[in-house]
Amino acid sequence: MEIMIIISKILFFLSHHGFYAVLIFILFFGIIAFLTKKGWWLILILPFSIINGIGGQFINAWFLNKFGVESTAIITSDVETNSTLNDQYIHDYEAIVRKQDGKYVDTYFSTTSAAIYPIENAIRIPRTEQQFPIKYIPGYEKNMVILYQQSDEGKRFEEYEKIRPINTARIKYEADPVNKDFIQEYINALEEYLKVYDNPEYKSKFEQLKKELKSLP
Repeated sequence: MEIMIIISKILFFLSHHGFYAVLIFILFFGIIAFLTKKGWWLILILPFSIINGIGGQFINAWFLNKFGVESTAIITSDVETNSTLNDQYIHDYEAIVRKQDGKYVDTYFSTTSAAIYPIENAIRIPRTEQQFPIKYIPGYEKNMVILYQQSDEGKRFEEYEKIRPINTARIKYEADPVNKDFIQEYINALEEYLKVYDNPEYKSKFEQLKKELKSLP
């Protein structure tokens, strides 16, 4: 477990302190190049810096989800900064993490350093004061991965994502209720939803639409 703690500390530092990570890469590969008298080691500084800058938080998220234990955390502070990412303001967060003994420890992260699993091209952070599920390596709890889809907020968002195509299909259907393509789209959207969620109203509509589709010439 000690080696896991060390890895967790390294990944936390690299993903939260990108500028200092670059300096460490320069120093590390510079020393190797000096000792071995081989300058090509310096070439590795750039790819390592790019990989860490782009994927550091994703590597950290994968590691913590793979080897960490489950617990909960609560965000205690959410401060909007003047910096932006994809035209959205970057936020700095403070949180408390519940350890295995029931006590809490402080941690921090930002929009650009948060480890979130599953890994996707989106940054979704739970709201302040709401308890949410996480994973961490026991012994270094401040490095945590947010299990957003398992949180109440994440579950609501996931359900909304399946309702959205239903509403789109419904609008098309109501505009042209004899259009076979629109009926089939509506059926498909309801079917995808009903694979995961139980909704009597949607189930009834699903059966109705199948009958309507069969009755059309």
